[in-house]
Amino acid sequence: MQYHNRLLALIGASLLMSTAVAQRDIPADDQELLYQIYKELVEYKTTGSEQNNTRAAEGMAAWLQAAGFPAEDIFIGGALPHKGNLVARYRGSGAGEPIVMMAHIDVVEAEASDWNLDPFTLNEDEDYFYGRGTLDDKAMSAIFVANLIRFKRDGFQADRDLIIALTSDEEGGGSNGIGWLLENRPGLIRGALAINEGGYGLLQDGKPLANTIQIAEKIYATFTVTARNPGGHSSLPRDDNAIYDLAEALLRIRDYQFPAEINEVMRVSFERQAEINSGQRAADFRALLQDPIPQDALDRLSGEAAINAQLRTTAVATLLDGGHAPNALPQTAAANINVRMLPGSDPEDVLRTLIAVVDNPELEVVYRGGGSITEASPLSEEILAAVETVTESMWPGITVMPTMSTGATDGARMRRAGIPTYGVSGLFVDRNDMRIHGQDERLLKKSLYEGYEFLYRLAQELSQ
Repeated sequence: MQYHNRLLALIGASLLMSTAVAQRDIPADDQELLYQIYKELVEYKTTGSEQNNTRAAEGMAAWLQAAGFPAEDIFIGGALPHKGNLVARYRGSGAGEPIVMMAHIDVVEAEASDWNLDPFTLNEDEDYFYGRGTLDDKAMSAIFVANLIRFKRDGFQADRDLIIALTSDEEGGGSNGIGWLLENRPGLIRGALAINEGGYGLLQDGKPLANTIQIAEKIYATFTVTARNPGGHSSLPRDDNAIYDLAEALLRIRDYQFPAEINEVMRVSFERQAEINSGQRAADFRALLQDPIPQDALDRLSGEAAINAQLRTTAVATLLDGGHAPNALPQTAAANINVRMLPGSDPEDVLRTLIAVVDNPELEVVYRGGGSITEASPLSEEILAAVETVTESMWPGITVMPTMSTGATDGARMRRAGIPTYGVSGLFVDRNDMRIHGQDERLLKKSLYEGYEFLYRLAQELSQ
């Protein structure tokens, strides 16, 4: 393949990036290596509709083959021919259990008409790279491939195998890659722990504020609320109306707040958020650690969507379906309720709560399924000390903050399989403008290369 010669072509090549940014301790050739892998990966249109995840996996495998990785250490496979996952192994001494470095190479859909630039071209200006997947999650995917090549080239002697798993369908497809590997090729991705997406560095006004490490994530669950009615002719309206009944139920759900619950992960997180804030905001974070929590502090922080979602289970209406004809009274009206449960929650408890909130025995409230109950990964000294050591070496004085993701990642599947999984990347982003899944997704150039170095050092710290 044409990719096989690309690695050799980098030797002695000039830096091709339009803006050369001098990054700490990263030789120009290594920057160029990452840039070329990143660009190639972003420009594979790995959406669910495009059906070419395997092509991207093969492209990444070709870089590894060109670097001298033997065929027996590279695997491509999946549930469907176009849903290929790449697993590659850098062999260590075997003194310790492997570390799995996982990322997904599928991305959510993006229409050029909705963007200010082509979402499937690696666009750049002086400061940023733009394109679908530049942050979620092709940055980590490209970094893992480039770092494996660096380890191979430098002859790094690891005390354990380093495994990368680049997967498909994390973004909601029906043939989830990590799930397929765990069920069909579990030996390929078994390890002492896994490094995953879900944790980012936070920038405030352009300055590093904290480096987060995801220890837990909320559990996705789907419920429906359905109102039924005999209906009739629209010229004879009545008070009993399926759409109105459903609307009243949805407003009750909107106005209901699940009780605040501070788990172990968020207790540590809120302690550290108090340290990096000041004034009333710092006092409010400290108040979350009290029992009972002062209501005024809880109310202030609950007013911020990102904080509120880390305090409690949430429920929100996301889809509607009602009526059968424009000139008929509706016989049915239904809504999808998306619930994000705190780790350890039982969906049957949530169901009972929603039934009580709706408070109408004529309406049907049903649990439709979702993610399995998942506990947090242990906040072990091994992982926390390694992340803190590397963070301090690169950004002195920056707080490492354990956190719980309000969204979902494949880390939950790994945790259920008994593999402690930690979301940490060293990729710093504006805490108020992340653009994941949104228009003109982007990543600071500086952040890409610093994340590259951070994950290189972290792998070394954990494997020697």
